[in-house]
Amino acid sequence: MTAETSTAPRTWQWNALGVLTVLLLGAATRFLEQGVPSWFEGNALAKAIEFPVYAIALGLLGNAVLTATGLRDRLAGGFRTEFFIKTGLVLLGASINLEVIVTAAGPAIVQGIVLISTVFLFTWWLGGKLGLDDKLRALLSAAVSICGVSAAIAAAGAVQAKREQLAYSASLVIAFALPSIFILPALASLLGLSPEVAGAWIGGNIDTTAAVTAAGTIVGEDALAIATIVKVTQNALIGVVVVALTAWFAFRIERRPDAPRPGLAELWRRFPKFVLGFVAASVLATWYLTTVSAAHGKEVIGVANDLRTWFLILAFVSIGLEFRVSSLREAGWRPVGVFAVATVVNVLVALALAVALFSGFSAA
Repeated sequence: MTAETSTAPRTWQWNALGVLTVLLLGAATRFLEQGVPSWFEGNALAKAIEFPVYAIALGLLGNAVLTATGLRDRLAGGFRTEFFIKTGLVLLGASINLEVIVTAAGPAIVQGIVLISTVFLFTWWLGGKLGLDDKLRALLSAAVSICGVSAAIAAAGAVQAKREQLAYSASLVIAFALPSIFILPALASLLGLSPEVAGAWIGGNIDTTAAVTAAGTIVGEDALAIATIVKVTQNALIGVVVVALTAWFAFRIERRPDAPRPGLAELWRRFPKFVLGFVAASVLATWYLTTVSAAHGKEVIGVANDLRTWFLILAFVSIGLEFRVSSLREAGWRPVGVFAVATVVNVLVALALAVALFSGFSAA
């Protein structure tokens, strides 16, 4: 055994320490969430601040400290954002009545198809005008029009993008999504949007599922329910977009005669499976509530909601811990300009669709 292997923790130990870091920051988030309103009783701002704000702030603070001490990259394996957010969203399904999902699915599908098509094609066109590499154009277009990092990862596999391009796209997504968590709820309040319209706007516009959940939580439970349904609907369309990208790059951009044809197996492979868990949890909870008393049902759903809150806290902490600024400098101003303009278009088109499709809709 060498000195290095005897003193340096194994990978799993660093991962465990990373998970412990997330748990400790999550506990601190819950402490602040419950303590601040009582410490500043009567202060409207203290009462209005929700747990996503504390979680992301503590995550960013932890990121700075760990980066300064050289520990961040070693612990990064424990920052399981995807696992935390998907588990939290599956648990969220337990608190959403199946009737709401069924009634919201129609307008959510219409919104998803129109919004994704419009924003994707605009971003692709603008990226071409500014001379971006086709693979980077595909990643940025998928990320801004569908669901951020997850869509960028799926698109990267479809077009065989470079790791640097994926890292750059992911950093842009997070850089734009973080302020949106707080800006969109404030704008929704300023514009006097109903919770349902605000939720549809947030779900259709913000580029990551975690950030959508954070912003929806700030607005309220009804907004969160609709935002999640809209975002889940868009997530479900990743497979369609990725199959289309695979075919487009194989037969038009790269024109390789030996490129395999995309099929149903590829569509299934890229389909976000947690969506099925979300719907299954809603079905089970809806059925369960019909078999027990209202008081007992409320108590059980309350436990599921508390678990959901914990997992979402851990997800938001991990978002802050994973955020990187360095990769934003690599590709110059053009990709940033494309993403920024496309985000503005996304905001406006998503707002118009949310108002048109969800005005008068009730999540109750």
